[in-house]
Amino acid sequence: MGPFHCGQAFTFAISECVQQFLLRKGACGAFKLSKSTGNFLNATIPAEFGSISSLQSLDVSRNNLSGELPDFSAGWIHLRSLSLSSNSFSGSLLPQLLELTTLEFLDLSENNISGTIPSFIGSFSSLRILNLAGNKFLGEIPSSIGGLLALQVLDLRGQNLSGSIPEEFTGLSNLQDLVLAGNSLTGSIPPAFSNLVSLKVLDLQGNRLTGNIPLNLGTLEGLTVLSLSNNLLYGNIPTSIGQCSNLIVFEATGNELNGSIPMEIGKLEKLEKLELGFNSLTGSMPPQLCNCTVLQTLDLEANHLTGEIPSNIGQLKNLQELIVKENSLNGSIPSEIGDLKKLLTLDLSMNNLTGTIPTSLENISCLTQLNLSGNQLGGAIPEGLGSRFNASSFARNAFLCGASLNVSCPRSRKGGLGKQVFISVVVVSVAVGIISVSVLTCIALHFGGNKGVRTSVVQYEQKIVMFYSPITYANVLEATGQFDEEHVLSRTRYGIMFKACLQDGTVFSIMKLPEGGVEETAFRQEAEMLGRVKHRNLAVLRGYYIAGDVKLLVYDYMANGSLAALLQEAAQQGGHALNWPMRHLIALGVARGLSFLHSQCNPPIVHGDVKPTNVYFDADFEAHLSDFGLERLSTVETIPGERDGDPSSSSTTPVGSTGYVSPEASLTGQVSRESDVYSFGIVLLELLTGQRPVMFNEQEENIVKWVKRQLQTGQMDELFDPSLMELDADSTEWEEFLLAVKVALLCTAPDPVDRPSMTEVVFMLEGCRAVGDHPSSSDPASQPSPSQVECNVEGMEGS
Repeated sequence: MGPFHCGQAFTFAISECVQQFLLRKGACGAFKLSKSTGNFLNATIPAEFGSISSLQSLDVSRNNLSGELPDFSAGWIHLRSLSLSSNSFSGSLLPQLLELTTLEFLDLSENNISGTIPSFIGSFSSLRILNLAGNKFLGEIPSSIGGLLALQVLDLRGQNLSGSIPEEFTGLSNLQDLVLAGNSLTGSIPPAFSNLVSLKVLDLQGNRLTGNIPLNLGTLEGLTVLSLSNNLLYGNIPTSIGQCSNLIVFEATGNELNGSIPMEIGKLEKLEKLELGFNSLTGSMPPQLCNCTVLQTLDLEANHLTGEIPSNIGQLKNLQELIVKENSLNGSIPSEIGDLKKLLTLDLSMNNLTGTIPTSLENISCLTQLNLSGNQLGGAIPEGLGSRFNASSFARNAFLCGASLNVSCPRSRKGGLGKQVFISVVVVSVAVGIISVSVLTCIALHFGGNKGVRTSVVQYEQKIVMFYSPITYANVLEATGQFDEEHVLSRTRYGIMFKACLQDGTVFSIMKLPEGGVEETAFRQEAEMLGRVKHRNLAVLRGYYIAGDVKLLVYDYMANGSLAALLQEAAQQGGHALNWPMRHLIALGVARGLSFLHSQCNPPIVHGDVKPTNVYFDADFEAHLSDFGLERLSTVETIPGERDGDPSSSSTTPVGSTGYVSPEASLTGQVSRESDVYSFGIVLLELLTGQRPVMFNEQEENIVKWVKRQLQTGQMDELFDPSLMELDADSTEWEEFLLAVKVALLCTAPDPVDRPSMTEVVFMLEGCRAVGDHPSSSDPASQPSPSQVECNVEGMEGS
């Protein structure tokens, strides 16, 4: 029989479930009570388990179990698999575990287990999987592990382990994954690792390893991941790397490597990520690198590279990130870069590049981050780039001109002035004609380009982990008045947002999450993941903090409040404060951000609460969708005083917010990408009509039914915001408007199957406007830190 599963959505005492299992113990040798099956426990493992001699498999992972590790080894004489991962177990590994002689799978990862890893762990001769990652082990790695000849996976990442890598590991001929990242290991990488003929993953990043990269690693033909970043390795990159024919990831960022980049890397036909930044590499970029045609990330930042960017770089058709900033490259920017249609990030800053900016770069519709600053480029900035990216993308190029730099280009020979583009905060020029641009070529965002935490600052032994500029917890306390009510910006279902104005004039938004929720290691992992989610229409997570019950998230400050406040202001002025071009671009921005979450994040992120109070505007009135991905960081509950534009309202809906929740989500309590599409459709209807969904009686009529009824009776003047009725019926804007109505009704179809995807929504909304037409040229996701703004504290709840 299969494993025994305690009932779905199990919430009662674990002992009751154990009793159910004991009644069936003769028929079943496997017990599974993982959160992945819908359970979430807050208890300890009862002693009754010790009497189950028939037990072969025990899985209670991803719950909130606590206390000392269980000591039931005397009864578990047949146990082969034990998973206690992602709980809150503490204490040390007990010698009684020695009785588990048949153990093949042991996963104790993501707990609070401490002490040293005992040498008796090497007695489990049948062990194939050993995962102790994410605990608090210290001391040296026991050499006895090298005697586990059946071992296939060894994961000890994220500990306080020290000492060197045991030479005995070189005898583990069946080892496939060796992950020792995030420790304090010293010494060198054993040259005899070439004996690990089955090795596929070697992850040693984030230690203090020294010496050379072993010359004979090239004999590991099955190696797919080689991660050596953030150590103290020196010397040359061995040419033998080119023999690892199955290598997919090669990371060696943040070491002291020198010499040239081996041209032999160009033989790695399966290579998807190459990161060699922050070393002392010299020579040129080998043209042979462009033979790695499936490459997605090429990061050579902060080295001493010279020469030109290879002209055959256009061969890298799958490239998503090209980062060669802070080198000494010269020559011009190859126009062939414009052939990289999947490129998301292009950073050539701080080099000696000359010539003009190729107009072919305008053809990269997926490009969200561009930095060409700090070179010697000249001529006019292509208009398609100048309108999409702000001045910082082109700064410190003395010979460049264009509207984004506020520098007029010289007169042409015919006496005409160069074109100057002015972007208004409210009124945006409309591109005439219908330009259909497919966004389906924009593929999933590759997360590997983010280097994780750049800086950690310690003050009073408390850290704010920032991805860019460092601040301290003490800075935050001072900037928020000890989280004083005066500094509150808004209250959401996940926490309270505070305005934090630092002494240097920099302003952040700090979300303070409720007590409880996930434990520290899981919080850090989720926050690191969210820190890598970057899009111009998404709120940018700049850093995080966790200590005890205090959990903080650091965001860019949005100076122009929320869409809810803007709609309220427009309603008070008859709609004229928000014209159609602005409404259209707001809808398009939210759609783009949501589409990115759904289709370009891995795994996809379901927002679950799309509404106007979660759409914010930066200083240039660019829309940013916020509050995504937070359900795994916090215990989701209604925060007292949560507002949806109504000071007296308090959401009691289990998922999303009243009026924006899809019919199926209301019934099942489960959100999905389809329910996000429905919520977006409601927001779009609110933009079109100026009517708030909570104004309708859900039992009798909602905003969708009301809109359909008004359309059927032809009462257009009563249906849409008055300012929209002033549009010229023969104009492109009127076509856009009618299309938006159709999109909103498609998104709010009762059956989820009938709703379009957000990618299709973006495609439809872009049908009447050029892709590059944005209300501003700002792109906060590409900026290292927020701008300095006015620091007057204003109460902005609900805005």
